[in-house]
Amino acid sequence: MRITWLGQAGLLFEKNGFKIMIDPYLSDSIGALNPSKHRRFPVDEKVFQMKPDVMIFTHDHLDHFDPETAEKFLHENSSVTVLSPQTVWDKVRHYPGNHNHVLVSPGTTWTENGIRFTAVKAEHSDPKAIGIILDDGEKKYYITGDTLYNEAIFSQISDDIYAVFLPINGQGNNMNMTDAANFAARIGAKITVPIHYGLFDDIPIDTFEVTNKITLKLFEEMEISL
Repeated sequence: MRITWLGQAGLLFEKNGFKIMIDPYLSDSIGALNPSKHRRFPVDEKVFQMKPDVMIFTHDHLDHFDPETAEKFLHENSSVTVLSPQTVWDKVRHYPGNHNHVLVSPGTTWTENGIRFTAVKAEHSDPKAIGIILDDGEKKYYITGDTLYNEAIFSQISDDIYAVFLPINGQGNNMNMTDAANFAARIGAKITVPIHYGLFDDIPIDTFEVTNKITLKLFEEMEISL
């Protein structure tokens, strides 16, 4: 599985040409509303040439479901499977195009092209927020979405997660570095990948101390492994 970090919580997974895009925020919509939140690095325009097969929106916050970004991929000439919780589903299913909108909540599983997607609980200010586990038959990748550390989450997570992708900025009902490190240790994944930092803040990623950390580089495709 090849992985590209799109900034903030945005991720692109690709296997054998099958593309999965999660929570892309590729505009400056938030900065237009709040000048203190202008993005701190430009978007790589090549991203807009990508044609995702599956798009996943974990919750209805602008840096995760951004209408200005969504319309770049969900238009009348595209056909995308869109997985989203109720708060996003109510909005995104009105986009033009031949899209398959799948309403998911914790416990929902959707399988496509040999990849199983399982929605899990996230503890966030959007009460319908989810995390997602991608199982490609070889490895399981757990993207927590925006979440706080909550004991109820762990009963939904298997003990064979290969990599966990989690927020560390400690703002907006997200885990701070201490809680994120504890969360990663509790999950027991082989690899921990911090996300949801750097776009609006100056968080020094080197201070996030956790076993087997891999730091992604913006807009650079990687195949993470130990």
